[in-house]
Amino acid sequence: MKFFSIQCIVITLLFIVSGVVSVPQQTVTCRNRGYCFLKKITCPYECPRVQPKDPKAKGCYLDCYSPKCEAVCRNRKPNCNGPGAACYDPRFIGGDGIVFYFHGKSNEHFSLISDPNLQINARFIGHRPEGRTRDYTWIQALGMMFDSHTFTVEAKKVAKWDDEVDQLEFSYGGKALVIPEGHLSEWKSPQQDVRVERTSSKNSVTVTLPEFAEISVNVVPVTAKDDKIHNYQIPSNDCFAHLEVQFRFFGLSPDVEGVLGRTYRPDFKNPAKPGVAMPVVGGEDKYRTKSLLSSDCSSCLFAPAGVVAKDNTLVMDYGTLDCSRGDGGSGIVCKK
Repeated sequence: MKFFSIQCIVITLLFIVSGVVSVPQQTVTCRNRGYCFLKKITCPYECPRVQPKDPKAKGCYLDCYSPKCEAVCRNRKPNCNGPGAACYDPRFIGGDGIVFYFHGKSNEHFSLISDPNLQINARFIGHRPEGRTRDYTWIQALGMMFDSHTFTVEAKKVAKWDDEVDQLEFSYGGKALVIPEGHLSEWKSPQQDVRVERTSSKNSVTVTLPEFAEISVNVVPVTAKDDKIHNYQIPSNDCFAHLEVQFRFFGLSPDVEGVLGRTYRPDFKNPAKPGVAMPVVGGEDKYRTKSLLSSDCSSCLFAPAGVVAKDNTLVMDYGTLDCSRGDGGSGIVCKK
């Protein structure tokens, strides 16, 4: 009998430690119009909270535009192998699930997304070792324009990387913005049109533009291991801190443009050659902009103050498509 009592105590403690007993399941509701508008959905046992206290834990997420209308678990940081990702030097995964590389050029700006209501540009930084014919490049900053507002997130220039130092900078409406460090620290704009949440104490955030997009952002260095594998020949005074990002879009028009945006068009045909280990696509001249907050590229569609009605959009959260089974759902077929 004594052994049975001890066994019961051990099992109870295991349940408490695992969080099954101590963490109640949260109920989530979509405020944006879509399939799940105002429906109350319970989070899974495996990820009971939208904002878990553990920065490494998965969070509960409800895709408001999915016909399934179910809450799922997902990582709170960029998934560099998921749709809408832009990581490394730089490696993109389009809305069609296909991997491609766009090198751009160091110290120049390119449109990643250009739609009548939304423009997202990237500033590229880079390095060209002796004997190379092109720059190695990485995304150093994002500039977002929506309606008549602007927001930027940038990685600072860093000589030597330190995990204990935050290397992110922000601005809203052209003014520098300070977001306190600390996991789950949050900032909202006065008009509630931008929300920034830290998903770890330093160097990771989620930027949400309601009705437009959600962007998961990490700032990371080029490590000594990366340098050795790729022969970047990184100088000793710069570790080329850059952004890893993953986009989730809530409503893009069928004519969306941009390095990444064009891959979300219903009629898009990927120019990347199948079977090539590193398919590289061009378009530098087509997508180049004069600055981080400019929509002057030859293919840009952005019109300040959102002059195009939202009902001319593809209302879908493409960033949550599951391509592991070949079918992304909602009539989308994932390609490899």
